[in-house]
Amino acid sequence: MKKIVLLFAATTAMTFATQGTELLKNKCASCHMLEAPEFHQIPTLKAPAMDAVVFHINLAMQDDKEKKAFIVDYVLHPDVSKSVCESNKVAQFGVMPSQKGKVSEEELAKIADTLLATYPHPKFKAMIKEMQGNDKINALKNSPFLVNHEGLPHMTKLLVQNWDKSKLGLTPEQKEKLFEVRKETLAAVKNIKQQLKPLEAEVAEAMIDREDPTSVEKQLEKIARLKLEASKVHLKCIAQTTSILSEEQIAFLLPFWE
Repeated sequence: MKKIVLLFAATTAMTFATQGTELLKNKCASCHMLEAPEFHQIPTLKAPAMDAVVFHINLAMQDDKEKKAFIVDYVLHPDVSKSVCESNKVAQFGVMPSQKGKVSEEELAKIADTLLATYPHPKFKAMIKEMQGNDKINALKNSPFLVNHEGLPHMTKLLVQNWDKSKLGLTPEQKEKLFEVRKETLAAVKNIKQQLKPLEAEVAEAMIDREDPTSVEKQLEKIARLKLEASKVHLKCIAQTTSILSEEQIAFLLPFWE
């Protein structure tokens, strides 16, 4: 009897999985790429690849029941404030149109189970890891700061990526204050970078020409002073931003804090 029950359960699970896969192809594939995208394909997509969709859902939520409920609700009642993607991606792709009347809640539940069991593919996760690693290397190469640490995030970038998310819940007053902090910070950092660039080029050129390191000591001292100034701007930005946000809002941002 136990074997019959186990066989029935396994057969039922396989049936549901097959149904979910077919529904995914029929209801979602016209907009969302179902295979793991190659890097060069990403800019050409008309909607986020399904790997990216589930990747961001997993980043925003831990509980599978919450993820499933989100998928069902968002497909039927999409809104920019509910999106788990970065705000710049929402601006790029737009908010998906409601699929109400085109897919039922029962069908969406099966699709959600398939999505959470299948995505993101290992290939996609490896690509994201590589991209993030390259981003960190490039950020480090172009950084004007003395201290580069995951505990000291680029707050203006972090907030722009999550600006309209309802879970972050920024008020109009907060947005106004944060915008002023962003404007002041970006202007100060831009000015410092413009001064750093020719100084760093002079140092590099001197070493390429095999000059004595003492010949660029003045440039190095200027670079150090500018990077110290930039670091103070960075820390001020973090302090001002976190003073505007609530503890709950800071907790929401922590998973993206790098």
